[in-house]
Amino acid sequence: MLLLADWAIVNLIFGFTLYLYPAVCQGSTPQWLLWLLVNLSFVPVAIRETRMESSVFRSMQFDRTMLHVLVSTGLHMLFFLAFTALLDIRPLGIEVYSCYYSLLLLALELWSLLSRWYIKSYRRRGMNFTRVVIVGTNATARRLYEAMQNDPGFGYKVLGFFDHEWRPDFAGRYCGNIEDLGRFVRDNSVDQIYFTMPGHDDILTRVVKIADDNVVEFFYVPQISRYIARDFQIQNIGPVPVLTIRRNPLRKPVNRIVKRTFDIVVSSLFLCFYPLVYIPIAIAIKLTSPGPVYFCQQRTGYKGKPFGCLKFRTMRVNNDADKAQATKNDPRKTRLGEFLRHSSLDELPQFINVLKGDMSIVGPRPHMLRHTEEYSKIVDQYMVRHLVKPGITGWAQVNGYRGLTDELWKMEKRVEFDVWYIEHWNILLDIKIMARTVVNAVKGEKNAF
Repeated sequence: MLLLADWAIVNLIFGFTLYLYPAVCQGSTPQWLLWLLVNLSFVPVAIRETRMESSVFRSMQFDRTMLHVLVSTGLHMLFFLAFTALLDIRPLGIEVYSCYYSLLLLALELWSLLSRWYIKSYRRRGMNFTRVVIVGTNATARRLYEAMQNDPGFGYKVLGFFDHEWRPDFAGRYCGNIEDLGRFVRDNSVDQIYFTMPGHDDILTRVVKIADDNVVEFFYVPQISRYIARDFQIQNIGPVPVLTIRRNPLRKPVNRIVKRTFDIVVSSLFLCFYPLVYIPIAIAIKLTSPGPVYFCQQRTGYKGKPFGCLKFRTMRVNNDADKAQATKNDPRKTRLGEFLRHSSLDELPQFINVLKGDMSIVGPRPHMLRHTEEYSKIVDQYMVRHLVKPGITGWAQVNGYRGLTDELWKMEKRVEFDVWYIEHWNILLDIKIMARTVVNAVKGEKNAF
């Protein structure tokens, strides 16, 4: 149904474009031929859509959806231009192409977002779900369960877990051992089986047979650390599959150019209006406490190199500024500083760092040098977050992991989100994070202190 709607939009927008540019219909090329080419160009788009796994489609995030539509629109344009060139058809004109594909991209993006919003809302009401069982009760099985339950809009209904024996520390619904799996699958109309147990070829063979005999989709979940990207790449050396476990899109020069250009444009535009923010805040800081307007702190940057991170000063001048994080009722903070921190206005000078190239608008938040030295020894994958430039805001911050890291698990979660961001970066994800940052700043964040 979604694919048919895409096809209808492709044709409706083309018809609207012909209405706006009637001269196209009066050209030497028959109108029916143009309609035929528009629809033939949709064929590779449809093939790309139908080849996508249902599990990928179910859990696709906002930024990936936008990027997916952008690629599909570009694919249609590529094939349409190729067809017109091969048939020696007179070009329709840059205005016609620009109008058609701009409107098509906008319409498909809106339709994609609205349709997915509706489908997710439909699933949250308990409909259109996929019945799932998980074989295994280990850490991988638990992480898989958490991911499936993270958003009810994904539409996964986990019916239970199967393993050799029940574990006392296991909180999920234990439904029995492997011998009970076949009967359970048949009696409960299971749609998918996820196998998470390591090193059991005989059990794996039995579970695959159960899936085949009951026409159930089977998925093998490898034992991979939670810090590794979920869309890792698989290659083959002869018949042996090999996983590439560290994916960093910003290693590609084109992606780095795109991100840096975006940073320069946005920070330059902001700094044009920066005096309107700087002047009143600077006056207020000077009137409320002695000391400089800016607070410059050495923090860990790209590839572990230190840099001077700028902020509006929110504390009285003290000797612990480079040693201790701010706490909720920190006596070092000024009343104005409390407001600046809560509203995130204290971070605005970091746009200067962005323009200089020390930081990016979006990326892992930079930490004090002392914290880097400490946490790099006790938090797994901690230094991986320095593979990209630090940011004013980041994926961890918009997901609630901002501010004080007085407990180790808070830093571990922050690192987990930072590594996820690095391995899943695209420019639309940056825009999404910026939008959520603005919304959070307007609402006010409880961890901003």
